Amino acid sequence: MAAVNKVILIGNITRDPELRYTPKGTAVTEIGLAVNRKFRVENEMREEVTFVDITYWGAQAETISKFVQKGSPIYVEGRLQLDSWDDKNSGQKRSKLRVVGEGFQFLGGRSQDGSGSMGGGGSQAPGQSQPQSYSGPPAPTSEPSSKTGPGPMPAEEEDDDIPF
Repeated sequence: MAAVNKVILIGNITRDPELRYTPKGTAVTEIGLAVNRKFRVENEMREEVTFVDITYWGAQAETISKFVQKGSPIYVEGRLQLDSWDDKNSGQKRSKLRVVGEGFQFLGGRSQDGSGSMGGGGSQAPGQSQPQSYSGPPAPTSEPSSKTGPGPMPAEEEDDDIPF
């Protein structure tokens, strides 16, 4: 039986990241994410907000805690995980669904104070230890491109000695 456990979210950080380290020295950070949904009910626009807790581990945790703050927009990839425990006060069984972050992409530009706290971009894919830079899509140019795409090669270029 096939199974997929993949979450993709875009939202805003609800609180500053909390960076901690396990006794063995592994970095872990937790962020809260607010994801908005707009919809129409009988000609009236409504909005609902869903709050999601996300946990990042290792180098991703350190990068997130260094470059984002409350209000920062972010793209998140991860998987769902159900945490269960016994409540110390009531003794009842409790559970919470959370996202374990496996990748991310900073969104938006630099902050107004120039500190770059929202980052110029960067992402972490599973298994990567260093962030990749991302400068966004190329800027449009006003000059038309001289290339029109692939086509037949001119006759003088077809006679070269390429063995394939």
